[in-house]
This record gives sequence, structure tokens and C-alpha cells, in this order.
Amino acid sequence: MQHQSLRTSLLLALLGAIFYVPFLGGVHLFDWDEINFAEISREMLITKEYFRVYVNFIPFWEKPPLFFWLQSLSMDAFGVGEFAARLPNALCGIATLVLVYQAGRRLYNHRFGLIWSLTYFGTVLPFLYFKSGIIDPWFNFFIFAGLYHFILFYWKKDGFELDLPHSRWRYLFLGGFWIGMGILTKGQTAYLIAALTMGVYWVSQRFRMYVSVPQFICFTLAATLVTLTWYGLETWKNGTWFIEEFNKYQYRLFSTPDAGHKGFPGYHFVVLLIGCFPASIFALRAFWKMPAEEFRYRSDFRRWMKYLFWVVLILFTIVKSKIVHYSSMCYFPLTYLAALSIDKMISGEIGLNKAMRFGLWAIAGVFALAVCAMPFIGMHTEMLQPLFKDPFAQESLGAAVHWTGWEVIPGVFLLGVMATAFYLFRKGRRTQQEASGDVARQAFWRGFQVLFAGTALFVMLTLIFFIGRIEGYSQRAAIAFFESKIGQDCYVVTHGYRSYAQLFYTRKPRVTNEKSYDRDWLYTGNIDKDVFVVTKVQTAHELQQIPGMQEIGRENGFVFFRRLKP
Repeated sequence: MQHQSLRTSLLLALLGAIFYVPFLGGVHLFDWDEINFAEISREMLITKEYFRVYVNFIPFWEKPPLFFWLQSLSMDAFGVGEFAARLPNALCGIATLVLVYQAGRRLYNHRFGLIWSLTYFGTVLPFLYFKSGIIDPWFNFFIFAGLYHFILFYWKKDGFELDLPHSRWRYLFLGGFWIGMGILTKGQTAYLIAALTMGVYWVSQRFRMYVSVPQFICFTLAATLVTLTWYGLETWKNGTWFIEEFNKYQYRLFSTPDAGHKGFPGYHFVVLLIGCFPASIFALRAFWKMPAEEFRYRSDFRRWMKYLFWVVLILFTIVKSKIVHYSSMCYFPLTYLAALSIDKMISGEIGLNKAMRFGLWAIAGVFALAVCAMPFIGMHTEMLQPLFKDPFAQESLGAAVHWTGWEVIPGVFLLGVMATAFYLFRKGRRTQQEASGDVARQAFWRGFQVLFAGTALFVMLTLIFFIGRIEGYSQRAAIAFFESKIGQDCYVVTHGYRSYAQLFYTRKPRVTNEKSYDRDWLYTGNIDKDVFVVTKVQTAHELQQIPGMQEIGRENGFVFFRRLKP
């Protein structure tokens, strides 16, 4: 068994490396988050300041430093660029596939571990996030690992049937350790999510103290000891200001919409239903009555995952800011519940009902239709321009992006995947009726393999065909302008819109003149270097009114200005 477990883990790691690592540097980083985080990591390498986070060489209190440590290590090894900025999340994807396999194997068996791993691998949004340079994949990994080890502690303490080789205190410490790592990655929300989930479980147990107060304090202390490697040292070295500002930001993030990211109350429900295709459809079935489990720990883990799912979903529905990745912690319980439904279908305990078949085809159809329509729209953007009132959107649609028509391949491929998977599902259902149990299980299992592996390939193909073209409309003109200023002794800023691209893509050196932070000085003062300003077409008139500010070009909705040193 150990040999099989190790071999499968290595194969899953290889699968993740094959899909997550290639093409990481194939397209520029995207504003805001990707470029923001990469710039922080780049500045860490310049300043050699690894405990206080900076952006534009100003203290940045919105995030703790762990993810930036990972990015800085990557950039130190591979150079500053897109590949190094995104590599940590590719490695997180590899670790996640192995983690869910090992957890599933421990809970059920080798097949269930494979199902869970394949489900995570072949779900749309998780796949995309492992190809990105944002914080959330590692944040979610640490929260799940922490809660998982806390559950193992509880099972060991209460004598559940599962064979657990280590002491309960080891599992408790590991639970706290991983939550502490989550806090170092993105803040106290890691502890909040874990504690709320434990609280909901406590209520479901009719307030039975399934964990004692001293044990919970030990869990919290373990998490605190990890966080002190930053919170403690930062406070000791620089005082409390930075930590106070960080905590104020966390509160503001929960209480007010951040940077205009508003949304309707059901925003995250829709994101998870469509974005987590095809796992979301199978996960829905697991929220209803399921066949009884042979062992108590299996039904208990299902409860834990349902509570975790609802805690995250409700928490970030309450939060005023609505951003896609805020609900990404749901990916772990959602893919587990999907794997549970799939495992029961393969074993013949439940069926693939009409609602699920409709849901799979409906969402796949939306994806396929969108992908197939994009090349046509890209070749005829003039039809869309009148639909947009925003002048920048109208101008950006005129970008010289080359479309061939072959971009429909991912959409056609997805429809082929669906047809093949449903052929195998029908074959499995027929053989079930003919009492050929083993053949039916094999057909269902192959159908799910085709569906999830095919979806992963669909996402990969879509990225290859589309992401560069989408960037061509959204930001490439500005990025190219910023890159043209690398090595030039000048100031480069944006006007009328927030961006970090001018910092990362000009490779801005350490600030030597504090006046450069003063926008009035840059626009009208006695400057010591040329100033370049990038704005959008709707705000260009504001710069045109400034004496000495000269327009030097415009492209795809961006307008470029220069103010010469006197």
C-alpha cells in the first residue's frame, strides 16, 4: 500500500508539473493583484527588507509576507518576470493534488483519492488559479491542511475507527501550524474560517464540548507561534504602526466594497456553480441524502466539509467586496463533495440523474458557445463598440489583435469531451441494468476520467488560444510603453486609474527623491528628470490642460504624455 501511495503521489506531482508549469511566462502579469504581488516581491529583492512589505518603496500593510517570500525566492532563482511570479502557485497546484489524494486515500481508498485529485485537477477555476500569481491558492492550501489535521486530532481523541499512527497532540499542533501559515499568507481570515467552521460543528453537536478549552488554546497557541515569526519580529523591530494599519485594512475589507468591487448577494453562488464546472454539478448531489457510510468518520468528514463550504460562502457573501477568488476556499469542500458523489455513482449506489445531466450540458454549452463566439466577435469588434458607453472600452476594442478562426478548437474539443463522457455514462448504465457490475463501474470511471481530464485540457487550450489575445485588448499597449522605459532615468506614473504595472514593467529602481511621490511636483514643479504619464482616453483632457505636458502618442484607449525636465 505504501508503495502504491508513493508511486501515485509522484505521478500526480508529474501530472501537475506538466500542466501547471508550462507557459507561465507566456503572457504579462495582469493588474492589479498579479502585478501588485510581483512588484512587492521584486522590491524585497532590491531593499533586502523581508519583514516589512513595500510597494512603490512605501510600506504596504494590506498583506503579510509569506507569499512574497516564496515569490522572491522564485525570482532570485529564475529572474524577475512572469514565470517566477507564477511558479509558486504551480507548485501549490502540485502539492494540492498530492494532499487531496492522500486525504482521500486515508478516508476511503486509493480510488477515492484518485477521484478527488482528478476532480480538483479538472475543475475550471482551481486550474486557472494554479496558473496565476495571486495569493489565494497557498492561503486555501494552508487553511484546509490546518482544518484537516484538527479533524484528525478530534478523531484520534474520540476514538473514531480510522487508524491514525501519530499522537493526537501531533495532529493538534500541525492543525495550528498550518493555520498559522495561512495567517502569514493573507491574514487572520485563515483563523476566522477555521474557528467558524469548528463553531458550526460545535452547534451541530448540540454544544457538546468535542474539544476542550485547553486543547483549543493549544491549537491557537500553535498558530500564534507561527505568526510571531512576522507579527512579533515586525513589532519588535519597527513598533506597532504597521500591524495596526494591517488590522485596520482587514476590517475595512470586510465592511466596505474595496476599489469598487461590488456585487449582488448571490455573486459567489454563481461563481462557484459556473466557475467550478464540472465539479459543482456533482457536489450539489452530496448536499442531499446520501447512502449510509460504513464508518462514522466518513459521514463526519462529509459534515465538516459541508460546514466549511457554507461558512466560506456565507462569510464572503456578507463581505461587501465581491471578488472571484474570495470564495476560492470553497474549492476544497466542493471538490470533495463532488468526488463523494462520483464515487457513489461508480459503485452504483446513486445514479446520474436528469438534473445533473442537464446541468453538465448547460454549463458546458455556455463555455463552448462563449469560446466559439469569441473569434467571430474578435474579427468584428466594430459591432460591439456602439454597445459600450465607456470611451476606453470602445478604443481598446480597436486593438490590432489577430484572430484566425482556429480559436474555436477548445470549444469544439469540450463538446467532444462531453459527448465521449456521456457515451461512457450510458454504457455504464446499460451494463448496470444487465447486472454486469464490474464492467459498469469501469465504464463510469472512464467516463469521469474523460470528463475531468478533458476539462483540464479544455482550460489549457483556452489559455493558449485566448489569454494573450485578451491581454491585447486590456493592457498590452500600456505594458509595452512601460517596458520601453526600462533603464531610462525618468519618472513614469499613471493618471486617472490605479495600476502597479508602471512599477514592475519599468523595473523602477529604489526611490532617491521623495518629491517624486508628489503628483503636483511631477506635473508642475521643477523636476529633475523627464516625466512620462499614461492615462486613459476619457481622462486625457485633464493632462492636456497642464502647461508643458505634451501628448506623445495614443494606442488602444491609452494616451501617453511627456513632461520634459526644464
